[in-house]
Amino acid sequence: MKSCRVTLSVAAARRLSAAGDEEKKMAAGKASEPEEDSPRLSAQESDALARVDSSLFGYQRLHEDGASMKALLVKAVRCYESLILKAEGKVDPEFFCQLGHFNLLLEEYPKALSAYQRYYSLQSDYWKNAAFLYGLGMLYFHYNAFQWAIKAFQEVLYIDPGFSRAKEIHLRLGLMFKVNTDYESSLKHFQLALIDSNHCTLSKAESKYRAAKEAYESLLQTEDLPAQVKAATFQQLGWMHHTVEQLGDKANKDSYAIQCLQKSLEADPNSGQSWYFLGRCYSSIGKVQDAFISYRQSIDKSEASADTWCSIGVLYQQQNQPMDALQAYICAVQLDHSHAAAWMDLGTLYESCNQPQDAIKCYVNATRSKACSNTPALAARIRYLQACKAQPGASGGAHGSGQSLPPHVSPLDQAEDQSSPAKRKRTASPAKSSTESWTHSSAQPPAPNWYPSPQKLQLLEQLRVNRASLKPLQLQMLEQLEAQLSAMHQQQMTQSSSGQIRASLPNGPSLPANPAPPLANGPQPPSVGNNHTPGTRTNGDVPYLHPNTLPHNCTSPGDTWRSQRLNSAQGLQKGPGSHWAGPNGDRTLSSSASADGGPHNQVGLPATTPSEPAVNHLSSPSSTSSPSAALQANGSTAANHHSPDRSSASSPASSPSPRCAAPAAVNGSGGGACSEDSRSSSAPGPPPALTVNGSGGGACSEDSQSPLKLEPPELCIKTATALKPSLSSSTVSIYPTSADVLKACRNLGKNGLSSSSILLNKCPPPRLPPPPSLPLAKDKLNPPTPSIYLENKRDAFFPPLHQFCTNPSNPVTVIRGLAGALKLDLGLFSTKTLVEANPEHLVEVRTQLCQPADENWDASGLKKQWRCESIRSYTTISTYAQYQASSFQESLREENEKKGQKELSDSEATSSETVPRRQKGPFKQVKFGTNIDVSDEKKWKLQLQELSKLPAFARVVSAGNLLSHVGHSILGMNTVQLFMKVPGSRTPGHQEHNNFCAVNINIGPGDCEWFAVPEPYWGVMSEFCEKNNINFLKGSWWPNLEDLFEANVPVYRFIQRPGDLVWLNTGTVHWGQAIGWCNNISWSVGPLTAYQYKLAVERYEWNKLQSVKSMVPMVHLSWNMARNIKVSDHKLFEMIKFCLLRTLKQCQTIKEALVSAGKETVWHRRSRDEPAHYCSICEVEVFNLLFVTSHSYSRKSCVVQCQDCARKASSELDGFVVLQQFRMEDLVQVYDQFSLAPALHSSSS
Repeated sequence: MKSCRVTLSVAAARRLSAAGDEEKKMAAGKASEPEEDSPRLSAQESDALARVDSSLFGYQRLHEDGASMKALLVKAVRCYESLILKAEGKVDPEFFCQLGHFNLLLEEYPKALSAYQRYYSLQSDYWKNAAFLYGLGMLYFHYNAFQWAIKAFQEVLYIDPGFSRAKEIHLRLGLMFKVNTDYESSLKHFQLALIDSNHCTLSKAESKYRAAKEAYESLLQTEDLPAQVKAATFQQLGWMHHTVEQLGDKANKDSYAIQCLQKSLEADPNSGQSWYFLGRCYSSIGKVQDAFISYRQSIDKSEASADTWCSIGVLYQQQNQPMDALQAYICAVQLDHSHAAAWMDLGTLYESCNQPQDAIKCYVNATRSKACSNTPALAARIRYLQACKAQPGASGGAHGSGQSLPPHVSPLDQAEDQSSPAKRKRTASPAKSSTESWTHSSAQPPAPNWYPSPQKLQLLEQLRVNRASLKPLQLQMLEQLEAQLSAMHQQQMTQSSSGQIRASLPNGPSLPANPAPPLANGPQPPSVGNNHTPGTRTNGDVPYLHPNTLPHNCTSPGDTWRSQRLNSAQGLQKGPGSHWAGPNGDRTLSSSASADGGPHNQVGLPATTPSEPAVNHLSSPSSTSSPSAALQANGSTAANHHSPDRSSASSPASSPSPRCAAPAAVNGSGGGACSEDSRSSSAPGPPPALTVNGSGGGACSEDSQSPLKLEPPELCIKTATALKPSLSSSTVSIYPTSADVLKACRNLGKNGLSSSSILLNKCPPPRLPPPPSLPLAKDKLNPPTPSIYLENKRDAFFPPLHQFCTNPSNPVTVIRGLAGALKLDLGLFSTKTLVEANPEHLVEVRTQLCQPADENWDASGLKKQWRCESIRSYTTISTYAQYQASSFQESLREENEKKGQKELSDSEATSSETVPRRQKGPFKQVKFGTNIDVSDEKKWKLQLQELSKLPAFARVVSAGNLLSHVGHSILGMNTVQLFMKVPGSRTPGHQEHNNFCAVNINIGPGDCEWFAVPEPYWGVMSEFCEKNNINFLKGSWWPNLEDLFEANVPVYRFIQRPGDLVWLNTGTVHWGQAIGWCNNISWSVGPLTAYQYKLAVERYEWNKLQSVKSMVPMVHLSWNMARNIKVSDHKLFEMIKFCLLRTLKQCQTIKEALVSAGKETVWHRRSRDEPAHYCSICEVEVFNLLFVTSHSYSRKSCVVQCQDCARKASSELDGFVVLQQFRMEDLVQVYDQFSLAPALHSSSS
């Protein structure tokens, strides 16, 4: 893909250069006309631009070190625009693509989007250009149009799994899926980003933080979570948001952190640690009184903590109450003599009060702490203070008469008794340990208004650091601020001598705008993140979202439900970060501060000269410290305190993601095994405001195959002469010999194969099918369900029954009376028999709300919803049988109690029918026993033998069942599953895996109610799920019948009685609910038809696009079919043959790449009944060549990866062993021998 992209870029650049030469000739012939100032690109510039595309976005730092490249891009944009204008837009579409790339790199987002839209409208096979799709996705991501960004990014990974910026894509997909509350998909993409060793604009540490955040939030979705686990999870989540800068801007992070910590305290009010964390958060946003209350609660609820007392000291110090701060710091160091942060804060407090000797003692104690990570910086500060003290004019000994604080005495010299404030009762506050109370309000006069504000102190520090480069006006400002600071010191000393400075905290104090609580160096939860705020980078590196909206041409007024979901400038926004970190991300001297906003800053430090090591004074997050001047401070906690390379990122908001209007839906074939002329009617590219080639949906100049035909479209393979010139590997006929195939794959290089898709080369990525073009009349939206009544065994084995059930025009068929006709012993599957046979057999239980079958309400009963919530647990057959029986008995009692009131209730129900209920519920909970595996022939021999009485087309195992040729068990598909139900038990909406058919028999004694939607409408159902923030493939949903009626979606609704068999045809969407107490058995079936195979392959590719594992390994199945069966259906044969062709080419290409890289394969013969292999990272099927790590291979565990994931972990495959399961000679033989068999007459099924 990369080589193709560069070739197109080079061609466009050369054409542009040639066009420039042509302009010179035209200008020479038109000397009379005024000469226009039209820029021209030299050949060298054109060559440089040929290597530029969207993959450089975030890597080409145009604002930092790429001035020359920026100038070249600006010139190229002018040149391209001039040429396009002169040609009246009639230029090669590649010009528009390149123009989009250039504008994207220049961050001219509207212009880039416009150019990409033009390219999309002109280039019919735009989907082959991964760089275009990546750039388009980045633009949609920038504009918060997550729906379209997701589609564009998914297509990039589909057509080019080894795309150079796959890591960037996975990170952004993780963020967007999180915003859409699809936590499972979000976590998966974050994990895929973590295993990628390629460079990324977001740091690996940030990826880990986001993955941890997703894991915590996913855990909180669990119902009935124990209170302690819930409290701990909220505590960790809140503290992580408070301390980790990468999770968003400070305001949103702190707000979310406080919410989490409050919820943690709701679950566990006695957690002193949570109270302490909450106090830190309150302190960071200036809520001093709330912070003090939280700290007090922390002391009350747990043993006294040095962290808490240190934080209290910082609050007092920021309130200009040095005596109270001193008392708190002493408490902290008494509790933990090695608390480096408290010693440093105490030292700076003494220093601010002009007591350098005491400050030196405290700094010395700090350096003795093992937790101190900046001993050299402290030592330098100590030497500076000692030098100042030795100077004649130096002020203050330790016991000078004018000092505002008592001299320092080591806590170790004090008596370790209850007189020590830190040793007193836990409920005592620091003020109670002295002569004043916390809540005491003295007559402390307010600070004069001429005192320098924290912001001025911050500015003063900046000016001091940069004194040498200041302008005259700035020097004058510096002198004024230093004069104010000196006057403030004199005023404080005067107050101290008169006893006025010993004032306690007034009621309702207020902190400066950015207060700085101390660093917690005491015990902390193990996953607490870095407790400091590192510096941030500019926004030029990563395209973070801004509160922008899409240009007007990016919305479609037709799709109102999407426009209603546009977000209001929130989510994934980057806020201003703190800049007070040192050169290595370490904090400065008063670094008991954390990410609360700045270091523990001191009020009134003595003025320093330019040669002095500067100490931060009330630095706010917007302040900066000179790396050469800032003293590095302790940056460690009991957890981990490393300083990874950080690029600022932002936290996705929890609101629904904004949506861009959808283009018209696409070809129902989904890009499956269709003809080369098959084109989708739209794409996830630019929105449908564009009219392309007369079509409002997209670049659709070629014919589309209708998804509504009962038979699949016939493959139309073009001859080599009809194809456009391309690589030899993509022009191979479907009927070449294996030798021709292998020859065409030689010398392609290690990246010769861009995708392992088993679809035709010319097909675009699969897309949602549109609904049928002719909408049904409203009176036909509830069609009667096809039902067949059997009277005897002969009816069951009558061939037309098989043909009727598998006819695509019949989405669902109910075969009534099947058990009686075949004399099936359904008692073998009754609860009583199951308990007698295997009472301890495992049962998955889903706890659900019991609701009417045609409605789905939220837990409160206030509104209808699509999301169908349930809680998973496990039990045994015997335990569930007891629940099933007790539920029945309880229902009988309730029915008897209501018998006497039946007439009254009926009359009330009749009168209330005209009045719509505003609220449903409360709903009682029911437990549904599901997914019970009954495949073990030793345990369930009688039951499985009984099912052999069924006609062949409906059996679990038969020669005409595709799933019987997989070669291994797929639970619930080619094995039997049992379901144990009580009234209200729901099977949410879904299609069977890979669109296979399904058989379901009701054992009884109760009935079940079913709903089914034909396969052509699955795209509409998927869009409804997307609208409701539910994953169609993996989520749990229950459709709203009113929504389906308004969308003209037909719904089959019927009752399944005991002994009835329900045949769900290929791809039918269905859901159902038990009316009574009953058991059901079910399994999947794959009719040996082209229609079934086609839809299975399409879903296989759609799953790959959506990063969902396909339960049926279609490549493995296709090769087994080629070995085991003769195919007479021409359409089915062509599709299977093409699958063999593609995978044979892929195997040979990978082999060639391994040989060129000097990597040998290890023979690893496939064992009998060995399951098909899937990549342990991305979950795609891996056929023949298995990439396993050397470590797992040595332990014989063989954790398999695909080639793309292995190369992401190591581009040279270092540390990997490649296992080969089939010899190429064997695959060649199977391929050559698979031929079209003569047609056979249909026989009895």
